[in-house]
Amino acid sequence: MIRRRTVTRLFVAMLALGIGYAQPARATTPTPAVASKTAPSDVYYEIFVRSWYDTNHDGIGDLNGVTAKLDYLKSLGVDGIWLMPINASPSYHGYDITNYEAINPQYGTMQGFHRLIAAAHKRGIKVIMDMVINHTSDQHPWFKAALNPRDPHHNWYVWAKPGTDLHALSPTYGPAWHRAPNGQYYLGVFDSHMPDLNYDNPAVRKAMIGVGQFWLRQGVDGFRLDAAQHIYDNFLSDMHSPVALAKNLAWWREYDQGLKKVDPNVWLVGEVWRQNPDNLTPYMGKLNAVFNFPLSTQLLTSVEQERDLGIGRGMAYVDAAYRKEDGGHFDDAPFLSNHDQERVMSQLGGNMAHMRVAAALLMTVPGHAFVYYGEELGMRGQKPDPHLREPMRWYRSGNGPGQTHWEPWTAGDGPQVSVQAEQADPHSLLNLYRTLIGWRKQVSALRDGVLHAYPVDDVHVVAYTLQDAQSHVLVVHNLSGRPRTIAVHGSGGDDFGRILLQTGATATLHHGSLHLPPYTTMILH
Repeated sequence: MIRRRTVTRLFVAMLALGIGYAQPARATTPTPAVASKTAPSDVYYEIFVRSWYDTNHDGIGDLNGVTAKLDYLKSLGVDGIWLMPINASPSYHGYDITNYEAINPQYGTMQGFHRLIAAAHKRGIKVIMDMVINHTSDQHPWFKAALNPRDPHHNWYVWAKPGTDLHALSPTYGPAWHRAPNGQYYLGVFDSHMPDLNYDNPAVRKAMIGVGQFWLRQGVDGFRLDAAQHIYDNFLSDMHSPVALAKNLAWWREYDQGLKKVDPNVWLVGEVWRQNPDNLTPYMGKLNAVFNFPLSTQLLTSVEQERDLGIGRGMAYVDAAYRKEDGGHFDDAPFLSNHDQERVMSQLGGNMAHMRVAAALLMTVPGHAFVYYGEELGMRGQKPDPHLREPMRWYRSGNGPGQTHWEPWTAGDGPQVSVQAEQADPHSLLNLYRTLIGWRKQVSALRDGVLHAYPVDDVHVVAYTLQDAQSHVLVVHNLSGRPRTIAVHGSGGDDFGRILLQTGATATLHHGSLHLPPYTTMILH
């Protein structure tokens, strides 16, 4: 969804206190480790279809283009893709839907969607869809019918009553109420073109569960749930409301149960855009996972400052809290950026060494890691939103078969930021991502392990352990451009006596002393 990204210095300072939560190194070829080569990576890849790959020469990406590039995604090592909205919509972004059971005709047909699902599953790649059910488009037939107070659909939306504060702000700091053509005012948290549905109405809940069931029957594996916190969190005053939270959670439990009647293995990941981990924990057990916005902020701020701002402590806190809430189960959705945020390379000021460290951090924390398309190339992008969602860069020249052109590039990336250029460079960011994702296939604890912070005396070093039934590893990151040396406890005995994997070839471990080259990551066994 479209909204502001709030990152406060106070939050980062709290992380550093443990409250709540040089030159780029070259990646070496992964060493065979614990898991088999057929193990999953648990990495998902976010695709804006409009910007991805064009097969009908209209400059706009399409579903057939996603199918055409599945082998690229397979070579990257991902296990799943998240398709941003593909339903019928009057906007370029698709977050205002006019028909929940139809494909946007610019993207193709239902037959093309079925081909994509079959081809992805053949390659072992799952497909999740963006599910935008907090609101519809104001062009949706439901809303048009709702303008008539006597129509049953009128109660499918939220209308102002006598005494309503029409100047109330939404959680996005914009106006919550908007004037309809009939003179009444309706609730629209995000925009006047996106009227909120009324989830106190059983007919709405039944209809939206039916939408999810419909797409499960088409073969999708799950959903990314847009604006998951805003089903009942409608006003700025609701941000810390226990009543709004309880109603949100009750709905998502009902939704999960309804979908499992069609597919018991459906996977649901929610967008809950909050910077305190304690605001995410209650959703565990109702949804499979929520996007870890606090961790994204913590990782990128630590990388930019080259200082550990409590990464290990923060992740360990979340690990324990999630397991407590969900009966010992843990699933997380870590990421660096998405379609609503400045791209990672832009946030990091174009610093490739920092970008590589950020990638290594993301790929060495447990859960289902998400990568935004083009992130693996180092694409840049800053607001406004269309600039964050510009065409995928396939070719050095910017032109070639399938290249989309619906939006011009604005970031100033050169020919070297392209799949064509980076495929050919063994030391490129693209190939680093392939290496790191390969690590997740080889070491199961990187995906599923219980995390504990590992104490080190150097603020420029991040260290934590991960352990599952198959593996027990120590992960160490040097965030700085200078070599660092830390003590590794027990390295002369049974624990962590060998460097298993590293992003540079010159790290050494001798008599419990680990030497880390600048901007490198290593895994000890």
